[in-house]
Amino acid sequence: MRAAVLYGTTGSLLLSGLVAAPAGGAAAWPDPAAALEARGTVVAVTRAATAGVHWGACPKADHFPVEMRCGTVTVPLDYAHPDGKKIKLTVSRSGATGKDLRNSKHKVPRQGSLVYNPGGPGASGMYFPMIGILPEWKRIAAAYDLVGYSPRGVDRSAPLSCEDPKHFLKGPAQSPTNPSETYKKERIAEARAYARGCLKRSGQGIRHYTSLNNARDLDVLRAALGERKLTFMGASYGTYFGALYATLFPSHVRRMVFDSAVNPDPRQIWYRNNLDQSAAFEARWTDFRAWIAKHDKEYALGTTPQAVLRNYEKARARLATAPAGGKVGPRQLQGAFLEAGYFDDYWPKRALALSAYLKGDPKPLIQQAGPHPEASAEAENGNAVYTAVECNDASWPTDWRTWDRDNTRLARVAPFETWDNVWMNLPCAYWPVPRQKPLDVRTLPGALAPVLILAAERDAATPYEGAVELQRRLSGSVLVTENGAGTHGIAGGPNQCVNGYLEAYLLEGRLPERRAACAPHAEPEPAAPGGDKTTRHDAQAREDAKTTRQAP
Repeated sequence: MRAAVLYGTTGSLLLSGLVAAPAGGAAAWPDPAAALEARGTVVAVTRAATAGVHWGACPKADHFPVEMRCGTVTVPLDYAHPDGKKIKLTVSRSGATGKDLRNSKHKVPRQGSLVYNPGGPGASGMYFPMIGILPEWKRIAAAYDLVGYSPRGVDRSAPLSCEDPKHFLKGPAQSPTNPSETYKKERIAEARAYARGCLKRSGQGIRHYTSLNNARDLDVLRAALGERKLTFMGASYGTYFGALYATLFPSHVRRMVFDSAVNPDPRQIWYRNNLDQSAAFEARWTDFRAWIAKHDKEYALGTTPQAVLRNYEKARARLATAPAGGKVGPRQLQGAFLEAGYFDDYWPKRALALSAYLKGDPKPLIQQAGPHPEASAEAENGNAVYTAVECNDASWPTDWRTWDRDNTRLARVAPFETWDNVWMNLPCAYWPVPRQKPLDVRTLPGALAPVLILAAERDAATPYEGAVELQRRLSGSVLVTENGAGTHGIAGGPNQCVNGYLEAYLLEGRLPERRAACAPHAEPEPAAPGGDKTTRHDAQAREDAKTTRQAP
């Protein structure tokens, strides 16, 4: 589930605890359709292992380094019919450098491919191999081929669309925290139209864009890469279908890292996870305001979180009447500040923009919050995939009164993100194709290699309770917590304690006891006028936040 950052299956029912036949031999399949999907997965995996990946130069338009290689992997659109329609997933790779950073005379043994997914649903991991140049990733890049890919529906991987991209990035727009009945009716009509548009523009095949198929695709990719077992790292939504993979194919797992984990409880997927996310963003919004108040000397926005909130609301009211540059209204303001709920290295820039705007200079706010038409196609595609996957994955309330009741209650205590999250997900109330039943993520003792879960205690996009629940369900897993922090996606970032656990696991297979904790990374320093203090190390996570909401 994601919260709107800049903008705001069917397959067959699977029984709880079902383990796919590829993981451990023949299984009892009470559901004939599920049995077909399991057999279809075996067929697709076998074909991929034979075909491999034909690596070549990457598209010039992507501006990848020349040493990166790109290719495609073929998967069935519908695993129940592996001889039917096929789609191609784009894949990227940079080879293991083999360079021992501590002793240049020694080579580091290659450990295979490390496959990464940045989340979404709807985000591409094609840029991930570039991360190996960063200091925090160089030791891992020495041992692993870094592999990224675009999941089904994303970018060039059989892309989905739900509306004309030219109409997607709208601005300026309102974003009331206490919407009127008239406004609600307008947004309900928009949600209905959007759901119809998804079917019209993407066709009946849209029902096969699901988390379960993302997990099956991952096993096909593993086979195509020539890996007997998978080493995988998923962030945010990537942890959810990674957990599905661990449940379906436990014997295929070598090592897995779950960074900022989605709560996989089937009862949470996805409606209740969105409610929890909205509540968590309120707490993180309070953290941000407290930081601004601490730096009142630089920003002059108030010496208490309440005073900062009053100035933020003053800006919202002013933008509702006179959008900044004719582009930035309350919805664009909220979207920009929501990004700061994901990553605290956005805090200096956002605070400076708000301060400047209230002092009469709208340029920083327009630059940071204004729509970027050149990104509209990518943003529309990411939004379409997000909607399709989450709507297909599980049942959603179809009665508006349920949404209205639950979110009216929540908005009384968590107004910052609640209603915008409703409008983002409301097409699922009117989704035009059948839904799946979520798989019960769970592994038996000894069935799965030990996996590493990383979580920030105050993460808003994937609240911390999700990491605790995931650890409870994946037998033998270990949870490392960054205490007192709230950045979404902490692997390879500024916290060296977290990075130490990550390296020890990926490079040596070492894990701490059942749980471990790290002190929080340092808070960002305030930005001076004209400065840019954005220092996030995980460039892919930031790119993901720009284009698509992240799940829980």
